[in-house]
Amino acid sequence: MSDIPLGVLDLIPVPSGSTAADALRNSADLAQRAERLGYARYWFAEHHLNPGVVGTSPAVVLALTASATSTIRLGSGAVQLGHRTALSTVEEFGLLDALHPGRLDLGLGRSGGRPPGQPAAPPPTATPVVDGRTPNGLLIPPRFSSEHLLGSPRIALQRKLLQQPGAESQDYGEQIDDILALLEGTYRSPEGVEAHVVPGEGADVEVWILGSSGGLSAEVAGARGLRFAANYHVSPATVLEAVEGYRAFFQPSEFLDKPYVSVSADVVVAEDDATARELATGYGPWVRSIRTAEGAIEFPTPEEARAHPWTDGDRALVQDRLDTQFVGSPARVAGRLEQLQEATGADELLITTITHDHADRIRSYELLAEEWRRRGHS
Repeated sequence: MSDIPLGVLDLIPVPSGSTAADALRNSADLAQRAERLGYARYWFAEHHLNPGVVGTSPAVVLALTASATSTIRLGSGAVQLGHRTALSTVEEFGLLDALHPGRLDLGLGRSGGRPPGQPAAPPPTATPVVDGRTPNGLLIPPRFSSEHLLGSPRIALQRKLLQQPGAESQDYGEQIDDILALLEGTYRSPEGVEAHVVPGEGADVEVWILGSSGGLSAEVAGARGLRFAANYHVSPATVLEAVEGYRAFFQPSEFLDKPYVSVSADVVVAEDDATARELATGYGPWVRSIRTAEGAIEFPTPEEARAHPWTDGDRALVQDRLDTQFVGSPARVAGRLEQLQEATGADELLITTITHDHADRIRSYELLAEEWRRRGHS
């Protein structure tokens, strides 16, 4: 296996008993340590109306983190374009690049549910999956249906609060084209009027598209020759569809001459398997809170998690995520990450880790970085 860089995806989680300010300080500390440990990238997700997740504005936390670090690439994983404009996005990242040139990744994602006319299930993948396993043994669980979330009153409220009254999201492909044109200084309106964004035009940023399936996001990324990030940690059932769809649509561009893929994984590492499993105990109730549309709860202690009264319905909601979280000793987790990389052909892996105690989270990233280097990866 060639060198496979590791990056960090940070949701800025709030552990129970702490505050949003604590979570932000923890993330700044983790970014500094990740830089020293040799992680290639540090990305922030965007989430809203989640009491246990502070990442509401990637650009704001990127500005804070860029000032606290010096070399690690920083980015959004992802800016959600369903409630934003191309101009506002380019202006924000133009400001960041002006202050911290050449370090920014502009990760772009859709939001607001599946567009009308897009199929719910992409075509089958070329990689055979037998009894839920790829040929190298990677688990591909049954598909999780999010239809109940799309009709949730809470999700509807989120859309209402994020968008101006009567506003409609721009076509995703057109929006990506507008962002690229504004960055390159080639934007023209249908009437031929030029627009030049300062700062923003000519910004030295890497543009990524994030997607969960082989549908629209994979098509847009591939057809425009952009980098693509697929999330095994959120949608493990569709990760193969996503990466294979992207590669099938890929056309060489000024950005890339061949496909480039990052794949995310949820990981908890400790000195031994038993300790890691204990640290990961809170993951189930935390995922449940997201998938019931309640909004992510503050991440519980193991004791708080064990007190959760589980129902069969609860377990069905989270089982795919529990089964595909990589938990254990450094050797065990690194082996499963190599398995994920082999099955998806990923050029990079993006690691997200949440534990209740900040020190345990730091130690997880330290142990993984040490084991990854020991195996000869960058």
